Amino acid sequence: MPELPEVEAVCRKLRGHVVGAEIRAVVVRRCAAESVTRLAPKRRITAVDRRAKHILVRLSGGLTLHVHLRMTGNLFAIPDVRLHSADARVVFELAGKAGIVYTDPRALGRLEIIETPKIDAAMAELGPEPLGGQFTADTFAEMAQASRQPAKLFLMDQRRVAGLGNIYVAEALFRAGVDPRKPLTRLKRPRLDRLHGEIVSIVEDAIQSACRAYAGPGEFSEAEEFPLAVYGREGEPCGTCQGVIRRIAQGGRSTYFCPRCQT
Repeated sequence: MPELPEVEAVCRKLRGHVVGAEIRAVVVRRCAAESVTRLAPKRRITAVDRRAKHILVRLSGGLTLHVHLRMTGNLFAIPDVRLHSADARVVFELAGKAGIVYTDPRALGRLEIIETPKIDAAMAELGPEPLGGQFTADTFAEMAQASRQPAKLFLMDQRRVAGLGNIYVAEALFRAGVDPRKPLTRLKRPRLDRLHGEIVSIVEDAIQSACRAYAGPGEFSEAEEFPLAVYGREGEPCGTCQGVIRRIAQGGRSTYFCPRCQT
C-alpha cells in the first residue's frame, strides 16, 4: 500500500505537470466515478495537495478531486493522453495533448469529486501531519501520555498522527528503541522525544527515497529505495545487535521488531 512518503511523491510529480491546466474531458474505464465524469470537465486544476494518504486535486468552482490509492492505485501525468496504458481506469484529458491517468489493478482505491469545504472538514478529523508545525514534541508527548494503546497501534491511529503506515512506523520504533507492544504511557519524556524525532526523520528520509524511486519509469512500490532495518525481515539478523528479528500480529497487521534493541 502506498504510504505517506509515496503519496507525497505522487503529489509532487503530479503538481509539477498539471497545476493550471483545464480538464477538457474524462474517460472512465472499469471504475465507479459518476461524480468525476459529471463535474470535472471544463474545470481548471488550481492546486494538488496531500493530507495523510489522501490526494486532493483542487478544482475551480469550489470542488476537489479526492483520490485514495489504497493498495495498488497510482495517479500520474502523461504528455500525450492518447498513449495512456491499457490498465487505465480513468483518463483526464487536459488542454493540449496532456492527460492524467488513474490506475488501480485491484480496484480498491477511491476517486470522487466533493465540495471543497466538505472534504476539508473530513480531513480536519485526522491528526497532525508528521512534518507539520502542529506535530511538536510537546503535542506528541501530551497525546502519548494520555493513551494506553501499544506504541505501534497508537502511531497507526490516523487520529493521532496523520499518514503513518505499517512500514515506517516499524522503522521509527526500531530507530527509537521502543518495543511496539509497550504502551507509550510507560515511556519517560526523553524516550518520547526521541521517538518523535525519529518519526520526523524517518518520514523526511522516506519522502526523499520515494521521490527518487518515482523519478524513474514505470510503477514503484513503497520503501523501494528506503533501507529497511526490520520491516519484512522476520528471522533475519538485526544489523545492530545481530539478534533475530521477530514478527507478531497487532491490529490485524504484521509488526516487525528486534526484541534486543527495542525495549
